Amino acid sequence: MPLWNKQKGRPDKDSVEQEYRSGKENHYDSVAEPEDAPDGRPPRLVFHCQLAQGSPTGIISGFTNVKELYGKIAECYDMPAADILFCTLNTHKVDMGSLLGGQIGLDDFIFAHRKGRAKEIEITKSEDALGLTITDNGAGYAFIKRIKEGSIINNISYIEVGDHIEKIDGESLVGCRHYEVAKMLKEIPKGATFNIRLVEPQKAGFANIGPRSGPGAGKKASYGSGKQTLRLKSNGTAAVEEVDNVRTKAEENINLLLENFMGINDAELASQIWDLADGKTNTMELAEAIDNSDLEAFGFTDDFIFELWGAITDAKSGRGKPMNNNNNHY
Repeated sequence: MPLWNKQKGRPDKDSVEQEYRSGKENHYDSVAEPEDAPDGRPPRLVFHCQLAQGSPTGIISGFTNVKELYGKIAECYDMPAADILFCTLNTHKVDMGSLLGGQIGLDDFIFAHRKGRAKEIEITKSEDALGLTITDNGAGYAFIKRIKEGSIINNISYIEVGDHIEKIDGESLVGCRHYEVAKMLKEIPKGATFNIRLVEPQKAGFANIGPRSGPGAGKKASYGSGKQTLRLKSNGTAAVEEVDNVRTKAEENINLLLENFMGINDAELASQIWDLADGKTNTMELAEAIDNSDLEAFGFTDDFIFELWGAITDAKSGRGKPMNNNNNHY
């Protein structure tokens, strides 16, 4: 269980808050509270974090994307940033419904999940699909977000949600995006046998793993109820935004489509697609915008872009678009 620093409260206006103190040596990193920011400058945003397997509470700030966030957490706990597999918001469990994606609520509590035990498994692809939905952490690690019930992978108890896919048949996948890993798994012929090397997140006793399947499982149990979020982007920019319910619904729909059509899950990609759709009036304009962006590499089909446009327009009109359940898992 996480070790809450219950004795440490919010400081008074003219004081600073102590960050994580290492057990090996005393070192303090202090940050000013938002109200202490000089006149004319925006307040400095600070976020609380812990290591999911248990740690003192740390305070981090000054990041604009996921890689920088991992770097700040690594500095806080004197460890390599490469040790972080992914982060969850407001829960220390490996709960895929609470993954940190492209945005963080200003009241959200961040839990970092470190690399744990490595395991190698030989798998025979006895069916067309393995039953995996894959996402990545935005910093070079693809991992399992969901396992389809009754699938090949579901019958292998050693493979769990949250496992990082490090190698397939000895080929390193570190640095690969989720869609590249999904494509590699899809292209393995039916009947073939292959070896997969996984790295599981460190565990902290029992009940640390969330459900193996079910897209509606694992709803966030929020520590805070803030209505603003810090939206992170891979291009190094970040902005505080009011929660936009239409955008949130559209991005949820887009992510479901990514999972159904491609077997991947990516909140930042869903956000990019929403941004590209801004100001567009039809499917053709959206397709042209995607073709002229870095998303062209995904090779979205015309049918998929049509579905994307439907998800976006449904969200704007207040309709919840039902998704079919014929997921293309890998």
